[in-house]
Amino acid sequence: MKKYYLLLAIFIASLNLRPLITSVAPLLETLQAQLHMNGLTASLLTTLPVICMGIFAPLATVLRNRIGLERTIFMALLLITAATALRGVMGSVFILVVSALAGGIGISVAGPLLSAFIKKYFPTKPGIVSIYSASMIAGAALASAFTIPLYHASQNSMTTTLAFWAIFGVAALIIWSLLLRNKAGERGQARSTFPLRNKRAILLTLFFGLMASLFYSVTAWLSPIAHSFGYSAASAAMLLTVFTIIQIPVSLIIPFLVAKSGNRRFYLILCSVFELAGFVMLLLHMPMLPAVICLGIGAGGLFPLALMLPIVETSTSEEAGTWSAMSQCGGYVIGAMGPLLIGVIYDSSGSFLPALLAMLVIAIVMIGVQLLITSTKKEVQVDG
Repeated sequence: MKKYYLLLAIFIASLNLRPLITSVAPLLETLQAQLHMNGLTASLLTTLPVICMGIFAPLATVLRNRIGLERTIFMALLLITAATALRGVMGSVFILVVSALAGGIGISVAGPLLSAFIKKYFPTKPGIVSIYSASMIAGAALASAFTIPLYHASQNSMTTTLAFWAIFGVAALIIWSLLLRNKAGERGQARSTFPLRNKRAILLTLFFGLMASLFYSVTAWLSPIAHSFGYSAASAAMLLTVFTIIQIPVSLIIPFLVAKSGNRRFYLILCSVFELAGFVMLLLHMPMLPAVICLGIGAGGLFPLALMLPIVETSTSEEAGTWSAMSQCGGYVIGAMGPLLIGVIYDSSGSFLPALLAMLVIAIVMIGVQLLITSTKKEVQVDG
């Protein structure tokens, strides 16, 4: 199988891992008004897939062991595509919640196994994870940015707008069906279970959780923080767009720099320091744009590194998939709690100052975990 085709398969699969979630957010108020949803139900449409990404991540290892890596990824993409297309059948609260649940399960399976796929076909090139992370972020940004224009272009059809993003899934299924033809006789090979007693795997899971909690907290609360600083709704939306867009080039560059140099510690700490700087600037009520740029650089670098570490820490694709599933299982569950914690702190204090301090503390703890990860094993030089 040609390497370029394999890279295309990684790109198109990763593109499907976020539109199911981010296409809903711009329409939340409209959905609430049209379907008479309460706030809790509306929040489930975005938080339920994230929780599923954690809870159901172990399913990736189980299915991979039974039917093989490529088939399992194909099935996960099929589930994501079906869940997204289901939203075009009818506009109802039940359909939206069911599709969020089903799509979240599909994402939870595909995510860890794409790391295993990279380990299998590019064992000496962990920098390829940059394609995975950048494509995922691009998919999220596209769905977030174009959902409202699509809504207006479709004559305010909620079902058409939400189902439109299944087009990415259809393209992925075509690409991966051709890939399966070359793997017709393949089944699950070596079996691997969660390394629950491995200290390094536990540290990677904790790092993923702290990283995700900061990312989802910033994503959820950046606009309200901007409003509290006196920014308009349009400016707040612009700041969130900057935070998202800047992650794309950073997520492409950082993994290759790490792969070339082999110095994971430097880039992990560097990205975390950018996040620290962003929180400090917010605490000091400095202009938000530089703070958001720093937060975007930090988040854009840390996410692909969290995906990359299980690949470089393991020796086989089976192990890489299992370590990724474990880190994402615990990591996304911890990450989903981040915005809730910030909300509780804000509600109890009536100010974003304690909430920003909490995020600053989380970032400092994350740096401590990174130092533990990179101090217990000698850095390894790998090809980019």
